[in-house]
Amino acid sequence: MRIDSVNDVPLKDIIDWRWEADGNYAELEVFNPADGELYECELIRDSGEEWGVQFTDVLFDGIRTCVNACQFCFMSMLPKDARSSLMLRDDDYRLSFLQGNFVTLTNLTDDDVSRIVECRLEPMNVSIHAVSPEVRIPLIGKRAMRGLEVLERLCEANIEVHGQIVLCMGINDGEELEKTLRWVEMRPQITSLAIVPLGYTKYSKRFSSSFSEDEEASRKVVGLVEPYQRRARKTIGITRFQLSDEFYIDANLPVPAADCYDGYPQFYDGIGMLRSYLDEVSLLVRDRAEDLLRVGKQLRANRLRVLLVCGEAAHTVFGAFCSRWDAPVEPYVIRNDYFGGDVNVTGLIVGEDLLAQLPSSLRDTVVVLPEVMFNFDMMTLDGMTLEYITDHIVGRGGIGVAAMPNPTDQLDAVSRNALR
Repeated sequence: MRIDSVNDVPLKDIIDWRWEADGNYAELEVFNPADGELYECELIRDSGEEWGVQFTDVLFDGIRTCVNACQFCFMSMLPKDARSSLMLRDDDYRLSFLQGNFVTLTNLTDDDVSRIVECRLEPMNVSIHAVSPEVRIPLIGKRAMRGLEVLERLCEANIEVHGQIVLCMGINDGEELEKTLRWVEMRPQITSLAIVPLGYTKYSKRFSSSFSEDEEASRKVVGLVEPYQRRARKTIGITRFQLSDEFYIDANLPVPAADCYDGYPQFYDGIGMLRSYLDEVSLLVRDRAEDLLRVGKQLRANRLRVLLVCGEAAHTVFGAFCSRWDAPVEPYVIRNDYFGGDVNVTGLIVGEDLLAQLPSSLRDTVVVLPEVMFNFDMMTLDGMTLEYITDHIVGRGGIGVAAMPNPTDQLDAVSRNALR
């Protein structure tokens, strides 16, 4: 069935539903495909009771797509045979609120802005990148200044924003980065700002290098941002300006302590993942030392080794965990040949590279796959399913299990699946 309206308001998305059906009574128009008829009905519920309604999607009128031509757009650097769903360039403010997607705000109407303010759709996750017109427009596209105008209106309405800068060498770094940081510093509604380096693939026609190849340039970025971090901690008690983990790897610097990450508001933008992993290792060693010893003893008794699959960027922290096992447990780095360039994160590992680079014989080997390399349907970016990959691992004499790439889940996955 399809709910067409609530309280005479047509439904565009699940936000309308939540807003209109917030009370204990709702009038619905429902289309029944069984007979093709439209019915009116009333719903009544007790306080705290759910309506008992489930939707197949959060958007009912389609995803709003991107109108920009960002120089650093990752989708412009995908291989031609990539799945068609990966080519969808979404830029929908509703998904920013509902799912944490970053949006540019360049395709919003004035009615959209009013809706965000009226319904208090916050926090919004906004790609900022640069503030000077002479940098911002060539970087993003001809509608770039519309995004900044909308962001100003959201800040004036006191809507909380998590911002992001994709930093491109020689384009929006250096002096322009300083301008952007000062602009953000004057707008307290932007409670966190992620600064992430450009990532490029071998299919890029514009970029062939980034901060990953230049330690000195990475150190300059860290040094430029640090005064803003110190001021924020001194004045408002949070770091606010957050550098992605890649910058510390590329600069060959230690990752900051956990309290510098303000509770990890941008964890899934690659902000603080390494620190979180290292701290969880310490907690696991302290709180579950007996489990670690027990599983290690079982692995040795069964003459099993464990490979924790990861991308090149996570090799060091995975190694730190593996060193705590009194057993043959080691990180197994997968080089990203599918995308190439400087792509080295665990979440972008594809099945093709994994199967090509795993040993041909996996006898007596437990392969722990990172769940982040799969989507909600447990499919990799190149279209392989978890079942297909684990079958190949079994065919090589091994055991394949999937776990989120954190020490606790990895230990539990080995204990639960490998030692049955």
